[in-house]
Amino acid sequence: MEIKKERRLKNIPTKSSEKYRNFPMVPRVVFGKGSFDQLGDILMPKRKHSEAPVVYLVDDVFEGAELAQRIPTIFCDQLIFVSADEEPSTFQVDALVTMIKDNFQELPSGIVGIGGGTLLDLSKAVAILLTNEGSAAAYQGWDMVHKKAIYHVGIPTISGTGAEVSRTTVLLGPDKKLGINSDFTTFDQVILDPELTKGVSKEQWFYTGMDCFIHCIESLEGTFLNAFSQSYGEKALELCKEVFLSDIPEGESRDKLMMASWHGGMSIAYSQVGVAHALSYGLGFLLGVKHGIGNCLVFQHLQEFYPDGVRLFNKMIEKHEITLPTGICQHLTDCEFDKMVAIALGMEPLWENALGQNWRAVITPEKLTSIYKKI
Repeated sequence: MEIKKERRLKNIPTKSSEKYRNFPMVPRVVFGKGSFDQLGDILMPKRKHSEAPVVYLVDDVFEGAELAQRIPTIFCDQLIFVSADEEPSTFQVDALVTMIKDNFQELPSGIVGIGGGTLLDLSKAVAILLTNEGSAAAYQGWDMVHKKAIYHVGIPTISGTGAEVSRTTVLLGPDKKLGINSDFTTFDQVILDPELTKGVSKEQWFYTGMDCFIHCIESLEGTFLNAFSQSYGEKALELCKEVFLSDIPEGESRDKLMMASWHGGMSIAYSQVGVAHALSYGLGFLLGVKHGIGNCLVFQHLQEFYPDGVRLFNKMIEKHEITLPTGICQHLTDCEFDKMVAIALGMEPLWENALGQNWRAVITPEKLTSIYKKI
């Protein structure tokens, strides 16, 4: 049975005294094959002087690869290769910030993140924590950052997460998985070069692409939907269908999925995600399940909430011959299920977007536990 949702248009005031949210957007973006090679020219005007480096945080899969040789390091620039095998964490952010501060006497000229969602989220968080005191864990939540981050650039090498355009950086903390959601999180510059996504494994391509697809479904089916988020969400969904349900050339597919990721990220920026993301956060926190595959593991069981979206998802799974892992939660204790449920229930804006202000009448710990037990 499909859940009935009370539609509530977010950001549309009911009184003249109420105001719209003034959300940030990426102010500068370059798109095109080979556009990565413009990075040096883009960074040059942002360099303060030769002793204020640009710090590059790069997925370690590129260590020793051709892409690493193309990174325009000059002066005392620092290139740091970071593993993306685990979900990004507040501990990891704090360690990187300490390393950078210990190595240089003043703030860098900028941070450049090169990689998938993990590296992009780490880069945004590091840029924030270089100017805001304390641990990254202290800023997990909504609008808790009060000082502008240093200049930061995002360069995705896989498409789907929307991290390149979003105002959040999702991190595993000591007691929760939650983003640093702030107006200072958004990148100052993004370079979208579809050529950088060559060589991504089929499974990773699919799981990350499904993150984008699920962004679209949760935004378009949410109670926070408005004309702004709808216009981006519908375009992203159209592109996802082209990429995952039709037969188009590989190069065209890379271009379209990169733009689907951008549009999907813009859609949720002015609305919100929903049930799959809330439950995926529980999997990520307790079991370290990567975000893209976590969304897929959950979404397959959400016919009650997104029947049309799950139907399309199943068609995409079949077309690309993807086999999702099973038995992920089969050996968990009641205490561990309770922890995942608590993490998921803590994502209140996501539940409100999915089901409306009365979501607690529908969502219970028992219902969430039953979904987790299917995974």
